[in-house]
Amino acid sequence: MSGRRAGGLLVAGTTSDAGKSVLTAGICRWLWRRGVRVAPFKAQNMSNNSAVVVGPDGRGGEIGRAQAMQAAAAGVAPDIRFNPVLLKPGSDLHSQVVLLGEAVVTVSAGSYRALRPKLAETVFATLEELRTEFDAVICEGAGSPAEINLRAGDFVNMGLARGAHLPAIVVGDIDRGGVFAALFGTLALLSPEDQALLSGFVINKFRGDLGLLRPGLDMITGATGRPVHGVLPYDHDLWLDGEDSLAYGSTLGRPTPPIGRDWLRVAVVRLPRISNATDAEALATEPGVRVRLTGTPADLLDADLVVLPGSKSTVADLRWLRETGLADAVTAHAAAGKPVLGICGGFQMLSRVIHDDVESNDGTIPGLGLLPTEITFAPRKTLGLPAGSAFGTEAVSGYEIHHGLVSATDDDTRPFLHYADGRPEGAIAGPVFGTHWHGAFESDGFRRRFLTEAAHLAGRHGFTVSPGTSFATARARTLDRLADLVEEHLDTTALLHLIESGPPPGLPFIPPGAPA
Repeated sequence: MSGRRAGGLLVAGTTSDAGKSVLTAGICRWLWRRGVRVAPFKAQNMSNNSAVVVGPDGRGGEIGRAQAMQAAAAGVAPDIRFNPVLLKPGSDLHSQVVLLGEAVVTVSAGSYRALRPKLAETVFATLEELRTEFDAVICEGAGSPAEINLRAGDFVNMGLARGAHLPAIVVGDIDRGGVFAALFGTLALLSPEDQALLSGFVINKFRGDLGLLRPGLDMITGATGRPVHGVLPYDHDLWLDGEDSLAYGSTLGRPTPPIGRDWLRVAVVRLPRISNATDAEALATEPGVRVRLTGTPADLLDADLVVLPGSKSTVADLRWLRETGLADAVTAHAAAGKPVLGICGGFQMLSRVIHDDVESNDGTIPGLGLLPTEITFAPRKTLGLPAGSAFGTEAVSGYEIHHGLVSATDDDTRPFLHYADGRPEGAIAGPVFGTHWHGAFESDGFRRRFLTEAAHLAGRHGFTVSPGTSFATARARTLDRLADLVEEHLDTTALLHLIESGPPPGLPFIPPGAPA
C-alpha cells in the first residue's frame, strides 16, 4: 500500500453501540499484524470518556478514549489528529467542543450548527494529512448514517465518506433484534450518492447456529446488492475501553475467583454525567474483585469499596447524589470506616467546599466534607500525563483532565500520590482517598497496594491480590482477540480490496432514498 495516497474505510453502524469502535480497532489490529502502517480516525466523537495525548507542539490534548484504544491496536502512539472533534456533554443541551485536542467553546445544539463548517474544514484537512503519512486510515462513524435530519451538515458518516471518497460498511447488532430491517433501512434512507459508497454489511454479537442465519444473509444481499462481509460472534471477554458508561452492564468485566478466601466488592456510582468510567476497569481485572456500576443507595450497603468516578458536571452530579440519597450512603460508608475513593470529579465532590464560576457557574457550594480540601475551578483546563509514586515506593502514572484545582487543604493533610518532582497530589483522610489522576490504577503495583489497603479497611482480611495481574497484558490480549475475530469471521480479502481500491462501481440504488 505504500507510495501513494492511503486507502481507507468508513465503519458505520445501524445504531450507537452497534460495534463500530471495536470493529475499527479489530481491523486496525489485523492490518498492523499484516505489516500495514494504519491509523484510526473518528471525525467527531461525543463522549466524556477521553484520554490525554501529547500534541505536535508538546502540549497535552484530548481525544476520545476509544481512539486511544484504536491507536494501541494499530501499534502507533495516540495522536490528536485521530479524533479532531470531541464533544463532551455537560448537560442535555450543552457540550464542550474540543478541537484538535483543545477545548475551544461550549455550545448548544443551535449554536453548534454555525460552527460545523469550520469543524468540517479541520476534519477533512486532518484526514488528508493522515492519508499522506499512513498506508491505510480506518474511520469510525458516529451514531447512524441514516439520521436524515442531520445529513445536511454531516462530516462524520456519509458526509465524510463522500468528501474523502471512502467505501463504507455498516455493522448491525443482532443482539438488539431486527438486524436485517436495520441494515436494509439504513441503506434505503441514504441518497443515491451515499448509497454508491455503502459497500457491504457486518453483523455483530451473534449467538447460536450460524446455519439458521445464513438464509437471511443471502436474502439481504439479494435485496440490497451488497454482501455481508461476515458475522462476528458475541464475545464475553471484550469489555475493556468501553466508549462510554452506557456500554457497560451492571457488573464490570468478568469476575474471576479470588486468590484468598474473600471477595472484594466494589460499587462505582454511575453518575449522570460520568466521565472516564474506564478507571474502574483496571480494578475489575484483579481476581476476586467484583465491580458494579450502580445508581441505587441500597447497592452501597454491602459494598466494601465505594468509588465516585469522574464527572463532566461535578456540581450538577453532586446535587444528584444528594437528591437520590447516594450522598448520605457514601457518607455513612466512610463513617463506618470503610474505604471511599474519589477520582477527578469524584475527588472534588468529597471536598469541604467547591468554588465553581466556570463549569456550573453556581459559585460556592458545600462538598461532602469527607476530605479536608477546597476546590476552585480554573477557566483553563489542566491536561497532563503525570507520573510519580504512591505509598512511598509504588510507581504510578496516569493522565489529568480537569478544571477543578485544590486551592486549600489542612496543614496535616496526607497526599495520596506524589508527582515525580515530589509535589503532593490528592488527599487521604481516614478511609477516604481522592486523586485527580485518571488511569492511575492501570499501574499494577499501585493498584495491588491500594486494593490491599482497601480490603484491610473493609475488614476483608482474607482478600489477597494476585502477584501477576497485568492490565497492559489484559488490554493487549483484548486487541489481539479483536484481530483474531476479524481474521476468523470476516471476508478479509473483500475488506482489503475495499480499503485499497475504494467502493465497487455499479452498486444498485435501493428506494426510497433521501435527497442528495
